[in-house]
Amino acid sequence: MNFHEYQAKDLFAQYNIPIPRGQVARTPEEAVAAAESLECDMWVVKAQVHAGGRGKAGGVKLAKTLAEVKQYATDMLGMKIQTYQTGGLALPVNEVLITEAADIEQEIYLSLLVDRASKCLSFVASAEGGVEIEEVARTNPEKIHTIKIDNTEGLFPYACRKAGFAMGLNGKQVRQLTHIMMQMYQMFIDLDLSLIEVNPLIIDDQKNVVALDAKINSDDNADFRHPQLADLRDITQEDPAEAKAHEHDLNYIKLEGNIACMVNGAGLAMATMDVIKLKGGDPANFLDVGGGATAERVAIAFKIILSDPNVESILVNIFGGIVRCDLIADGIISAIKEVGVKVPIVVRLEGTNVEAGKKILDESGLAVIAADNLDDAANKAVAAVGAQS
Repeated sequence: MNFHEYQAKDLFAQYNIPIPRGQVARTPEEAVAAAESLECDMWVVKAQVHAGGRGKAGGVKLAKTLAEVKQYATDMLGMKIQTYQTGGLALPVNEVLITEAADIEQEIYLSLLVDRASKCLSFVASAEGGVEIEEVARTNPEKIHTIKIDNTEGLFPYACRKAGFAMGLNGKQVRQLTHIMMQMYQMFIDLDLSLIEVNPLIIDDQKNVVALDAKINSDDNADFRHPQLADLRDITQEDPAEAKAHEHDLNYIKLEGNIACMVNGAGLAMATMDVIKLKGGDPANFLDVGGGATAERVAIAFKIILSDPNVESILVNIFGGIVRCDLIADGIISAIKEVGVKVPIVVRLEGTNVEAGKKILDESGLAVIAADNLDDAANKAVAAVGAQS
């Protein structure tokens, strides 16, 4: 789950990570009131969306007067922002963050993430902050400093100090950086996060290290342990179909193809998409309905799939282990009748009571294309798209 910048900064404040003073506003009038309460000479008005690159899209403005604060807030609220990080979506701006403007002497990049290659958490730091870290890694890899954290021993202050001195910070700033990194690590562990990114972490005119920006992602699988974080979810920043799937505990990710997939099990879903590609087709989605593929869940899954206008055929690939194939077949039939599917549906069933399940589908009178195995199913799903063209 992603968080807005103001939400991430609220969490930073709870862990004593220094941030600029700021308030969130949902109307131009609230923006002016927030600016007045900060009692400073200049303000930054920042559109709150789940994406980087807001500045280039007009989502970050420096205001020198309260009139400019109001004008910028008016311009941003209600606008939609699309950047290289929005996955093709134009995200609505429902809130703006008003912060005091900072005098920046240096910008630093700092992040803490799950390093899957090393199977541990890792800090990534660079004195080249305020820009895309991928570009720094490509052009100046020697300026990237990585700190791998032992899963048993945790993070030690000396490792933070080493990174600070490597980036050219003085003794005072290294101590401040060490405090920030230790607190970031504690927050990461406490809240089951998957990413913390500060770009930029700045040195201000008082020579202090301050988190000017904040990006946090959490692990959805740990939501049950952190209801206070789950309550921060903003579904207006998500693909509507993915948001609906999350509401019903379905794992759905929209892709760019035209062959929809409905599968029970993440590994089987990945294999299904691979075979579709192998046969010359393009998957329209990843959809794992889970082990309990009931009629209700299958019906919801069909509705989510058909909300994508690019879908030209559907491949249902179900392995009946815990759930019997005959019950799955009943669910598929009920769902098709309820939803009114108008594109070809290829169904491959395997597992417990598979013959009974196939018989139910054969005798349903519905235009369901039966498949003997995954290879056969993929061939038929791809062929069905060709027949529709």
